[in-house]
Amino acid sequence: MAGMKTRPLGRTGLQVSEIGYGAWGIGGSQWIGAKDDESLRALHRAMDLGVNFIDTALAYGDGHSEKLVGRAVRERSETVYVATKVPPANNVWPAPRGVPVSANYPAAHIVQSAERSLRNLGRERIDLLQLHTWLDEYLEQDGWRDALLGLKKQGKVRAVGISVNDHDPGSAVRAVASGLFDTVQVIYNIFDQTPEERLLPLCREHGLGVLARVPFDEGGLTGTITAETTFPAGDWRNLYFEGGRKRQVEERAAALKKLLDGQARTLPELALRFCLANEAVSTVIPGMRRLASVEANVAVSDGRSLSPETRAELKRHAWPRNFYPE
Repeated sequence: MAGMKTRPLGRTGLQVSEIGYGAWGIGGSQWIGAKDDESLRALHRAMDLGVNFIDTALAYGDGHSEKLVGRAVRERSETVYVATKVPPANNVWPAPRGVPVSANYPAAHIVQSAERSLRNLGRERIDLLQLHTWLDEYLEQDGWRDALLGLKKQGKVRAVGISVNDHDPGSAVRAVASGLFDTVQVIYNIFDQTPEERLLPLCREHGLGVLARVPFDEGGLTGTITAETTFPAGDWRNLYFEGGRKRQVEERAAALKKLLDGQARTLPELALRFCLANEAVSTVIPGMRRLASVEANVAVSDGRSLSPETRAELKRHAWPRNFYPE
Protein backbone atom coordinates (compact mmCIF):
# COMPACT_ATOMS: atom_id res chain seq x y z
CA MET A 1 0.00 0.00 0.00
CA ALA A 2 1.65 3.21 -1.14
CA GLY A 3 -1.11 5.47 0.08
CA MET A 4 0.03 6.17 3.64
CA LYS A 5 -0.57 9.84 4.41
CA THR A 6 1.97 11.88 6.34
CA ARG A 7 1.65 14.88 8.62
CA PRO A 8 4.19 17.35 10.01
CA LEU A 9 5.48 16.48 13.48
CA GLY A 10 4.97 19.98 14.76
CA ARG A 11 7.91 22.26 14.04
CA THR A 12 10.51 19.46 13.95
CA GLY A 13 10.61 19.42 10.16
CA LEU A 14 9.80 15.71 10.13
CA GLN A 15 6.95 14.30 8.07
CA VAL A 16 5.58 11.25 9.88
CA SER A 17 3.04 8.62 8.90
CA GLU A 18 -0.35 9.50 10.35
CA ILE A 19 -0.61 5.90 11.55
CA GLY A 20 2.42 5.15 13.69
CA TYR A 21 3.49 2.00 15.49
CA GLY A 22 2.97 1.73 19.25
CA ALA A 23 5.59 -0.72 20.53
CA TRP A 24 4.59 -1.25 24.17
CA GLY A 25 2.99 -4.63 23.54
CA ILE A 26 6.02 -6.15 21.84
CA GLY A 27 8.11 -5.56 24.98
CA GLY A 28 6.44 -8.67 26.36
CA SER A 29 6.58 -7.96 30.09
CA GLN A 30 3.01 -6.77 30.66
CA TRP A 31 1.18 -7.80 27.50
CA ILE A 32 1.38 -11.55 27.84
CA GLY A 33 1.66 -13.52 24.62
CA ALA A 34 4.01 -11.36 22.58
CA LYS A 35 6.37 -13.45 20.45
CA ASP A 36 9.49 -11.88 19.02
CA ASP A 37 9.24 -13.46 15.57
CA GLU A 38 5.63 -12.34 15.24
CA SER A 39 6.50 -8.86 16.50
CA LEU A 40 9.32 -8.51 13.98
CA ARG A 41 7.02 -9.59 11.16
CA ALA A 42 4.48 -7.00 12.29
CA LEU A 43 7.11 -4.26 12.42
CA HIS A 44 8.36 -5.07 8.94
CA ARG A 45 4.85 -5.28 7.53
CA ALA A 46 4.03 -1.87 9.00
CA MET A 47 7.10 -0.37 7.35
CA ASP A 48 6.25 -2.14 4.08
CA LEU A 49 2.91 -0.33 4.19
CA GLY A 50 4.39 3.12 4.77
CA VAL A 51 4.63 3.44 8.56
CA ASN A 52 7.72 5.56 9.23
CA PHE A 53 7.21 6.40 12.91
CA ILE A 54 7.65 3.97 15.80
CA ASP A 55 7.11 4.82 19.47
CA THR A 56 8.85 2.67 22.07
CA ALA A 57 10.31 3.18 25.56
CA LEU A 58 13.14 1.95 27.74
CA ALA A 59 10.53 0.68 30.21
CA TYR A 60 8.83 -1.58 27.67
CA GLY A 61 10.20 -4.97 28.64
CA ASP A 62 13.27 -3.35 30.23
CA GLY A 63 14.60 -2.38 26.81
CA HIS A 64 13.36 -5.44 24.92
CA SER A 65 10.95 -3.42 22.78
CA GLU A 66 13.75 -1.01 21.87
CA LYS A 67 16.00 -3.88 20.83
CA LEU A 68 13.34 -5.36 18.55
CA VAL A 69 12.56 -1.96 17.04
CA GLY A 70 16.24 -1.23 16.51
CA ARG A 71 16.79 -4.58 14.83
CA ALA A 72 13.86 -4.14 12.48
CA VAL A 73 14.72 -0.56 11.53
CA ARG A 74 18.37 -1.41 10.86
CA GLU A 75 17.20 -3.99 8.35
CA ARG A 76 15.40 -1.35 6.30
CA SER A 77 16.74 1.02 3.67
CA GLU A 78 14.07 3.70 4.01
CA THR A 79 14.00 6.41 6.67
CA VAL A 80 12.11 5.40 9.79
CA TYR A 81 11.83 7.73 12.80
CA VAL A 82 12.07 6.21 16.26
CA ALA A 83 10.76 7.80 19.45
CA THR A 84 11.57 6.46 22.89
CA LYS A 85 11.18 7.56 26.50
CA VAL A 86 13.17 8.10 29.67
CA PRO A 87 11.47 6.22 32.53
CA PRO A 88 11.04 7.92 35.90
CA ALA A 89 13.94 7.00 38.17
CA ASN A 90 11.54 6.07 40.97
CA ASN A 91 9.50 3.82 38.65
CA VAL A 92 6.23 5.51 39.61
CA TRP A 93 3.54 5.93 36.93
CA PRO A 94 1.82 8.37 36.68
CA ALA A 95 3.96 11.15 38.18
CA PRO A 96 2.60 11.94 41.66
CA ARG A 97 2.08 15.55 42.57
CA GLY A 98 4.31 16.96 45.25
CA VAL A 99 7.24 14.69 44.44
CA PRO A 100 10.17 16.77 43.14
CA VAL A 101 11.49 16.23 39.64
CA SER A 102 14.84 15.30 41.21
CA ALA A 103 13.22 12.03 42.35
CA ASN A 104 11.93 11.26 38.87
CA TYR A 105 14.34 12.78 36.39
CA PRO A 106 17.72 13.68 37.88
CA ALA A 107 20.14 14.84 35.22
CA ALA A 108 22.41 11.79 35.40
CA HIS A 109 19.43 9.46 35.05
CA ILE A 110 18.21 11.21 31.90
CA VAL A 111 21.63 10.96 30.27
CA GLN A 112 22.21 7.35 31.32
CA SER A 113 18.76 6.30 30.10
CA ALA A 114 19.31 7.96 26.74
CA GLU A 115 22.68 6.25 26.35
CA ARG A 116 21.12 2.91 27.16
CA SER A 117 18.33 3.50 24.65
CA LEU A 118 20.89 4.36 21.97
CA ARG A 119 22.66 1.06 22.62
CA ASN A 120 19.39 -0.89 22.57
CA LEU A 121 18.33 0.73 19.32
CA GLY A 122 21.76 0.45 17.73
CA ARG A 123 21.57 4.06 16.57
CA GLU A 124 23.70 7.16 16.91
CA ARG A 125 20.72 9.47 17.40
CA ILE A 126 17.24 9.22 18.85
CA ASP A 127 14.70 11.01 16.68
CA LEU A 128 12.42 11.89 19.61
CA LEU A 129 13.27 11.48 23.29
CA GLN A 130 10.36 11.93 25.70
CA LEU A 131 10.06 12.04 29.47
CA HIS A 132 7.73 9.13 30.24
CA THR A 133 5.77 11.08 32.88
CA TRP A 134 5.24 14.77 33.42
CA LEU A 135 3.77 17.46 35.69
CA ASP A 136 3.92 21.15 34.94
CA GLU A 137 5.28 21.82 38.42
CA TYR A 138 8.60 20.45 37.07
CA LEU A 139 9.08 23.50 34.87
CA GLU A 140 10.58 25.67 37.61
CA GLN A 141 12.63 22.87 39.17
CA ASP A 142 16.30 22.31 38.42
CA GLY A 143 18.37 19.53 36.91
CA TRP A 144 16.32 17.87 34.20
CA ARG A 145 16.26 20.73 31.69
CA ASP A 146 19.99 21.05 31.01
CA ALA A 147 20.33 17.28 30.72
CA LEU A 148 17.46 16.83 28.27
CA LEU A 149 18.24 19.84 26.12
CA GLY A 150 21.96 19.06 26.36
CA LEU A 151 21.38 15.75 24.60
CA LYS A 152 19.69 17.68 21.82
CA LYS A 153 22.57 20.15 21.54
CA GLN A 154 25.04 17.26 21.36
CA GLY A 155 23.16 15.74 18.44
CA LYS A 156 22.28 12.56 20.31
CA VAL A 157 18.61 13.54 20.21
CA ARG A 158 16.81 15.29 17.36
CA ALA A 159 13.67 16.40 19.23
CA VAL A 160 12.37 16.27 22.81
CA GLY A 161 8.91 15.81 24.22
CA ILE A 162 6.79 14.67 27.13
CA SER A 163 4.30 11.90 27.68
CA VAL A 164 1.29 13.35 29.51
CA ASN A 165 -0.04 11.69 32.66
CA ASP A 166 -2.96 9.30 32.07
CA HIS A 167 -6.24 11.16 31.53
CA ASP A 168 -4.72 14.43 32.80
CA PRO A 169 -4.06 16.72 29.83
CA GLY A 170 -4.25 19.75 32.09
CA SER A 171 -0.99 18.68 33.72
CA ALA A 172 0.94 19.63 30.57
CA VAL A 173 -0.69 22.87 29.47
CA ARG A 174 2.16 25.07 30.71
CA ALA A 175 4.74 22.77 29.16
CA VAL A 176 3.17 23.26 25.74
CA ALA A 177 3.49 27.04 26.04
CA SER A 178 7.01 26.92 27.52
CA GLY A 179 8.83 26.55 24.21
CA LEU A 180 11.03 23.79 25.65
CA PHE A 181 9.39 20.83 23.95
CA ASP A 182 8.77 19.72 20.40
CA THR A 183 6.00 17.17 21.03
CA VAL A 184 3.47 15.88 23.50
CA GLN A 185 2.09 12.37 23.72
CA VAL A 186 -1.39 12.14 25.20
CA ILE A 187 -4.27 9.71 25.64
CA TYR A 188 -6.87 10.74 23.08
CA ASN A 189 -9.76 8.56 22.00
CA ILE A 190 -13.54 8.49 21.68
CA PHE A 191 -13.95 7.89 25.40
CA ASP A 192 -11.36 10.47 26.52
CA GLN A 193 -11.91 13.60 24.46
CA THR A 194 -10.65 16.00 27.16
CA PRO A 195 -7.46 16.98 25.24
CA GLU A 196 -9.72 18.84 22.81
CA GLU A 197 -10.61 21.39 25.48
CA ARG A 198 -7.21 23.04 25.97
CA LEU A 199 -4.22 20.87 25.17
CA LEU A 200 -4.71 20.19 21.46
CA PRO A 201 -5.61 23.80 20.55
CA LEU A 202 -2.51 24.97 22.43
CA CYS A 203 -0.34 22.46 20.59
CA ARG A 204 -1.53 23.88 17.28
CA GLU A 205 -0.96 27.43 18.49
CA HIS A 206 2.60 26.73 19.63
CA GLY A 207 3.58 24.33 16.86
CA LEU A 208 4.00 21.13 18.87
CA GLY A 209 3.60 17.71 17.34
CA VAL A 210 0.98 15.46 18.93
CA LEU A 211 1.25 11.71 19.39
CA ALA A 212 -2.23 10.33 20.12
CA ARG A 213 -1.82 7.24 22.25
CA VAL A 214 -4.30 4.59 23.43
CA PRO A 215 -6.71 5.17 20.51
CA PHE A 216 -8.43 1.85 21.32
CA ASP A 217 -8.68 2.43 25.10
CA GLU A 218 -6.38 -0.57 25.76
CA GLY A 219 -8.84 -2.72 23.80
CA GLY A 220 -12.09 -1.23 25.02
CA LEU A 221 -12.69 0.44 21.66
CA THR A 222 -11.98 -2.64 19.56
CA GLY A 223 -15.45 -4.07 20.21
CA THR A 224 -13.95 -7.44 21.15
CA ILE A 225 -14.15 -7.22 24.94
CA THR A 226 -17.22 -8.70 26.60
CA ALA A 227 -18.18 -9.45 30.18
CA GLU A 228 -16.82 -12.97 29.66
CA THR A 229 -13.45 -11.96 28.18
CA THR A 230 -10.42 -13.38 30.01
CA PHE A 231 -6.77 -12.35 29.81
CA PRO A 232 -3.70 -14.49 30.52
CA ALA A 233 -2.37 -14.60 34.07
CA GLY A 234 0.09 -11.78 34.58
CA ASP A 235 -1.39 -9.62 31.83
CA TRP A 236 -1.91 -6.09 33.15
CA ARG A 237 -5.33 -5.85 31.49
CA ASN A 238 -6.67 -8.03 34.31
CA LEU A 239 -6.31 -4.90 36.46
CA TYR A 240 -7.44 -2.42 33.83
CA PHE A 241 -10.66 -4.33 33.18
CA GLU A 242 -11.22 -5.65 36.70
CA GLY A 243 -14.59 -6.03 38.39
CA GLY A 244 -17.57 -4.94 36.33
CA ARG A 245 -15.54 -2.84 33.92
CA LYS A 246 -15.66 -5.34 31.06
CA ARG A 247 -19.44 -5.25 31.06
CA GLN A 248 -19.42 -1.44 31.10
CA VAL A 249 -17.02 -1.40 28.15
CA GLU A 250 -19.11 -3.94 26.25
CA GLU A 251 -22.22 -1.77 26.65
CA ARG A 252 -20.42 1.41 25.56
CA ALA A 253 -18.90 -0.34 22.55
CA ALA A 254 -22.28 -1.75 21.54
CA ALA A 255 -23.70 1.78 21.45
CA LEU A 256 -20.84 2.92 19.24
CA LYS A 257 -21.29 0.00 16.84
CA LYS A 258 -24.66 1.48 15.89
CA LEU A 259 -22.75 4.32 14.21
CA LEU A 260 -20.81 2.05 11.86
CA ASP A 261 -21.53 2.75 8.20
CA GLY A 262 -19.66 3.53 5.00
CA GLN A 263 -17.39 5.96 6.85
CA ALA A 264 -16.15 3.24 9.21
CA ARG A 265 -16.98 -0.44 8.96
CA THR A 266 -15.39 -1.57 12.23
CA LEU A 267 -15.02 -0.04 15.67
CA PRO A 268 -11.19 0.13 15.46
CA GLU A 269 -11.53 1.99 12.17
CA LEU A 270 -13.97 4.43 13.74
CA ALA A 271 -11.62 4.91 16.69
CA LEU A 272 -8.65 5.74 14.45
CA ARG A 273 -10.68 8.02 12.18
CA PHE A 274 -11.87 9.90 15.26
CA CYS A 275 -8.26 10.68 16.25
CA LEU A 276 -7.21 11.59 12.71
CA ALA A 277 -10.16 13.96 12.34
CA ASN A 278 -8.40 16.38 14.70
CA GLU A 279 -5.86 18.43 12.75
CA ALA A 280 -3.66 18.89 15.83
CA VAL A 281 -2.81 15.17 15.77
CA SER A 282 0.46 14.38 13.99
CA THR A 283 0.29 10.61 14.32
CA VAL A 284 -1.83 7.99 16.06
CA ILE A 285 0.17 5.16 17.66
CA PRO A 286 -1.98 2.05 18.17
CA GLY A 287 -0.26 -0.96 19.64
CA MET A 288 0.28 -3.61 16.99
CA ARG A 289 1.66 -7.12 17.52
CA ARG A 290 0.05 -9.05 14.68
CA LEU A 291 0.01 -8.76 10.90
CA ALA A 292 -3.78 -8.54 10.72
CA SER A 293 -3.83 -5.59 13.12
CA VAL A 294 -1.11 -3.81 11.18
CA GLU A 295 -2.92 -4.20 7.87
CA ALA A 296 -6.30 -3.13 9.24
CA ASN A 297 -4.92 -0.08 11.05
CA VAL A 298 -2.72 1.13 8.20
CA ALA A 299 -5.66 0.86 5.77
CA VAL A 300 -7.37 3.70 7.63
CA SER A 301 -4.84 6.13 6.15
CA ASP A 302 -6.77 6.62 2.93
CA GLY A 303 -7.52 10.32 3.00
CA ARG A 304 -11.18 9.93 3.95
CA SER A 305 -12.57 11.89 6.90
CA LEU A 306 -15.52 11.48 9.22
CA SER A 307 -18.46 13.74 8.44
CA PRO A 308 -19.16 16.68 10.76
CA GLU A 309 -22.39 14.93 11.76
CA THR A 310 -20.56 11.78 12.84
CA ARG A 311 -17.95 13.78 14.73
CA ALA A 312 -20.71 15.64 16.56
CA GLU A 313 -22.43 12.35 17.39
CA LEU A 314 -19.18 10.90 18.78
CA LYS A 315 -18.99 13.72 21.31
CA ARG A 316 -22.02 12.16 23.00
CA HIS A 317 -19.99 8.99 23.62
CA ALA A 318 -17.28 10.62 25.72
CA TRP A 319 -16.82 8.64 28.93
CA PRO A 320 -14.53 10.33 31.47
CA ARG A 321 -13.00 7.82 33.90
CA ASN A 322 -9.64 6.32 34.81
CA PHE A 323 -9.19 2.55 34.80
CA TYR A 324 -5.43 2.64 35.24
CA PRO A 325 -4.12 0.97 38.42
CA GLU A 326 -2.82 3.41 40.99
